[in-house]
Amino acid sequence: MISNIAFFLGGFLLTVLVLMGLLDATHGTPVSFVSARGGKEPAGVDDPLFLDTIEIYTTTPLHDGHEFEIFHNGDETYPRLWADIRAAKRFVAVQMYYCAKGKVADQLHEVLCDRARAGVDVLFLHDAFGSSLKGDYVKSLKAAGVEVARFRPVRIQTLNKVRHRAHIRAVVIDAEVGYTGGFGIDDKWLGDGRTDGQWRDTNVRFTGPAVRQLLGTFCSCWAEATGELIAGHYFAAKKADATRGGSSVVAGLLHAVPTVGSTDAERFFALSIGSAKRKLYITNSYFVPDDDFRRMLTLAAKRGVDVRVIASGPKTDVKSTYHAGRAIYTELLKGGVRVYEYMPTVLHAKTMVVDDAWGTIGTMNADNQSMAFNNESNLLVLDKTFAAELEKLFMEDLEHSKEITLDEFRKRPWYWRPVEHGAHLVARIL
Repeated sequence: MISNIAFFLGGFLLTVLVLMGLLDATHGTPVSFVSARGGKEPAGVDDPLFLDTIEIYTTTPLHDGHEFEIFHNGDETYPRLWADIRAAKRFVAVQMYYCAKGKVADQLHEVLCDRARAGVDVLFLHDAFGSSLKGDYVKSLKAAGVEVARFRPVRIQTLNKVRHRAHIRAVVIDAEVGYTGGFGIDDKWLGDGRTDGQWRDTNVRFTGPAVRQLLGTFCSCWAEATGELIAGHYFAAKKADATRGGSSVVAGLLHAVPTVGSTDAERFFALSIGSAKRKLYITNSYFVPDDDFRRMLTLAAKRGVDVRVIASGPKTDVKSTYHAGRAIYTELLKGGVRVYEYMPTVLHAKTMVVDDAWGTIGTMNADNQSMAFNNESNLLVLDKTFAAELEKLFMEDLEHSKEITLDEFRKRPWYWRPVEHGAHLVARIL
């Protein structure tokens, strides 16, 4: 009798633990709409209240005093990046999710070792899941004086963190120059983004106070990986960058971190959509918004906003996400959202521009993994020139994209529908 009770209790406890694990591994985010209360609409992106609200909800201070360069793909990004690293005088901090052997990895190795041998502090943090760099590569970096760490290595004792990845791309040079975007350390980012095999991405180089915010993003992840919390002179910047002033470009670096409830990433995305009055242009490689975000997008279209989305086309590198995204096209198209698929090659860019004024470039995808589980890095910018450049890129990408119309989409082969709906059923874990 006692053994039967013990067996029952053990089985019940195991069932509860398994259920807790499944629920944790598939949880979403809770925000379903944006409201200003009192019958009013949320402030537009050109209203000071919008910036105040973004700062409060994303814990991201927004300052003026920035300059930026937007890079279209690897051919524009890497030469500038290598030159900045070679010019480092005090330190170089690099954090990358995706790393693989090839020409780009060799170039990174060369510039990091060069600076380390010159006496510059060089720190390199790569995600244990996204990086496939071999032991010899890491050993030779360390032999040259580069400090290397892996973020959240997959071990039995850390299985509870296996879905929580550092999807961040961060490069900081001397607390004065910062880079983020969708790029990684791999040869597929080389090229112009218009040719098959040359991934299409958007990256940004910037100066100003947001650089130290990006450094804080790196240092918090470095602290988790190594136990060392870096403080002091690393955060010293040029006097002009230390306070508001200089350039009128207002910006901040959002470091989105996972939690069990509403996240900074979710609130940023929701507020940006909910505050759009005229235009909302989204380019996103893994576009699988949940039912709440789909509702926000269609509500924006119904209130007269020109809502357009460029998503990955059939050449995507993640077919399951592609099919899961296509499962929601009918709902979006019926709601007035215009949807396009990028055709020449893999689309990997993550950008958004709102009402000719507000924009972002970074690592955040429009899926549950980014909203609920990943560490992400996005530069948030309030500036008409920045927004105009992003819109120009968006319109150029439209020329290489196919618009999905409702009538045509309904005529797709029947056998794709169960594939799409099956993928969508597991969208929260893709």
